[in-house]
Amino acid sequence: MKCLMCERFSLKHICLSCQTNFLTPSLYKRKLPNGIEVISFYKYKEIKELLFTKHTDLGFHIYSILAGLSFEKFAQNFEFEEKEPYKIASLAIDDKITSGYSHTAILNQKLHSYKIKPLSNKLRATNAITYSGKSREYRLLNPRNFELKDFNEKYVILVDDIITTGTTLAQAIDVLNRADKEVLFCLTLCDVSQE
Repeated sequence: MKCLMCERFSLKHICLSCQTNFLTPSLYKRKLPNGIEVISFYKYKEIKELLFTKHTDLGFHIYSILAGLSFEKFAQNFEFEEKEPYKIASLAIDDKITSGYSHTAILNQKLHSYKIKPLSNKLRATNAITYSGKSREYRLLNPRNFELKDFNEKYVILVDDIITTGTTLAQAIDVLNRADKEVLFCLTLCDVSQE
């Protein structure tokens, strides 16, 4: 096959050279109005074309590569004051399977480490509305109405692919807080607000 970026022959959908030269993640941080920090690995404009594969068969491979470069490396270097393993759960925002896979589940699973336990099917939107391209007002008037299934861990890392206004993450945090869970921070693949 050919690398999607440089079109040279490659064993991967994006060759190792392009992964190193064009997809090395950085850390971008912002705070939600509730004070919770959101850490993103890319600027939206850096990987926009790759994200358009999300609802295709190719998207599974692209998200797996991006998750390995960012979420997996983050988990390997993550430190937390608790000494016992699996004190922190990571939850993907609405990890329902669409187009054959769940893009947020791929990101979340790459966080598996000694300190972080990715959980599946715990935080689902009961309102299947999409926020893509919608205004902040629209998002506030049409909440996702998250439903949370019970789990043991108190500390949580929230995972999503893109942050725009932060409305989705804020809604999920409210649901977790009501269940007496503490969201340490949120991780997203990319941030639309970064220039």
